[in-house]
Amino acid sequence: MLILGLNMFHADASAALLQDGEVVFAIGEERLNRVKHYAGFPTLAIKACLDFAGAKIRDVDHVAIGQDNDANLADKVRYALANPAKILNFIRLRQRKQAVRDVGLLLAKALNVDPKTLRFQEHHLEHHIAHIASAYYCSPWDKAAGFSYDGSGDFVSTMMARCEGNQIEVLDRVFLPDSLGSFYAMICEFIGYHQYGDEGKVMGLAPYGRDALCERVADVIGFRNGSFNLDHSFFKPLGSNQGMQVLPNGTVRLARHFSDRMVKSFGDPREPHAEITQRDMDLAYAMQRRFEDVFFHLLNQLHQRVPSQDLAMAGGCALNSVANGKLFTRTPFLRTWIQPAAGDEGLAIGAALHTYHAVLKQPRRFVMKNSYLGPEFSDARIESALTKAKLRYCRLEREPLLDAVAQRIAAGNVVGWFQGRMEWGPRALGNRSILAHPGMPGMKDALNARVKQREWFRPFAPSILEERQCEYFEHDHPSPFMLHVYKIRPEKRAQLSAVNHVDDTGRLQSVSREENPLYYELIRGFERKTGIPVLLNTSFNENEPIVCQPEEAIDCFKRTRMDVLAIGPYLSLKTENQ
Repeated sequence: MLILGLNMFHADASAALLQDGEVVFAIGEERLNRVKHYAGFPTLAIKACLDFAGAKIRDVDHVAIGQDNDANLADKVRYALANPAKILNFIRLRQRKQAVRDVGLLLAKALNVDPKTLRFQEHHLEHHIAHIASAYYCSPWDKAAGFSYDGSGDFVSTMMARCEGNQIEVLDRVFLPDSLGSFYAMICEFIGYHQYGDEGKVMGLAPYGRDALCERVADVIGFRNGSFNLDHSFFKPLGSNQGMQVLPNGTVRLARHFSDRMVKSFGDPREPHAEITQRDMDLAYAMQRRFEDVFFHLLNQLHQRVPSQDLAMAGGCALNSVANGKLFTRTPFLRTWIQPAAGDEGLAIGAALHTYHAVLKQPRRFVMKNSYLGPEFSDARIESALTKAKLRYCRLEREPLLDAVAQRIAAGNVVGWFQGRMEWGPRALGNRSILAHPGMPGMKDALNARVKQREWFRPFAPSILEERQCEYFEHDHPSPFMLHVYKIRPEKRAQLSAVNHVDDTGRLQSVSREENPLYYELIRGFERKTGIPVLLNTSFNENEPIVCQPEEAIDCFKRTRMDVLAIGPYLSLKTENQ
């Protein structure tokens, strides 16, 4: 049985393929069309899924979409009636969504086939149920609390659920315009970060702030009857685009969130690229702290209703790795399973798995043990790309390659590492990564200047051997998908100076031999040369989607000041290609 899962006409469009209940392939459209956070129809991702399985669209039995325009319709109507000026906007939004609801015609057009040859059944699933499904059904658990939160989806911003067996029982929803994601996005925008996805940047800025504005920011969002509510006077009214506009080319533009009251309360908003002031840092600090307070309040309420030690979580806000790292001390939950593609990209997997388990009543058999669900490329394809790029290179066997790369990193080189299947989700986890020494003085600034061109306040991440995590970090819960931030132990901070953030934390990736044998052995090789079982790991890109194909990796290597490219079994040195 083939089930195709889709996130379409929504930020981070994507496709995933289930084969007899196993997720065999998943990819975001942005990796193929190179448009960051692409929000159109995921044509290339669908083709990649089918090509991987050697299938045609007529072979697909079910198509599942992580969006249901009819979900929470009564609440949408109630809000519109209470805000008459918005009724026309909501009618227009519904008309636009209905116009792209015929998935059969969309697929037939995208794949150039006769619609009459398509035999699949179509399933639409509410946005946040799809998020929770993407975490729970990928976890090893048969019971868990389920939690999803983001800016908005199907007129909901937050969902709590009881997960057991094949079923996800929704316990509570927080409806728009109340949204923890909108709270975060609004303040990010106010301090000059206007682009979709900029929230992660501001999370890195927050530790530079002080608590001077915490009480005033707490006025923006408060607790209410076990939930929360926004003070809407700080926000522009909710419009038909629910805070986000998809342009004809598929790019995402955020509408202005903050009202004039924010300006009266906190001063003029910062313009993008202007100097970052202490006020901006203090706002970031207060925003992160209030976000955490509300988040932990919600989780504690959820635990009272689902007294489990296990939490399955997704939604764009679940990428807040700082909050994720603290929840073990601020809530009763002891274990988390967070979907690596926690944002809307992950809806494709969630919708497909929900169809298989909850709709078709098929038994659970799949556990997502790693995130390597994207394409891989043959040695012949890689060598052809190197030759066409006129790069000098050598081919090495596995052990000599690992030793050569580990030696280069130990010597202070910056290495582009392109191996195996591409990661699913926004994090580079050792297959499409740029690697460097985690403890070399000045490495963070050098990496920014030579390759990444990122803001000065954003930290780089450490990849650590799973069994060595407790020696270096103050928490032992594994973080295989780089979704937890923990304190680095005081005695280890000098060894990890290039990944130690200003608050002495690191957003770690714990690496096991089972999940990624090649990357695990590379870190071990680096440890043998330096005594440090950690590598600095950042995504293989330069202000673009993470590289997917060999040609993109080679182009990034050539146009930046990376020292080494290790791509498949081939090694290319910048000193030999100048």
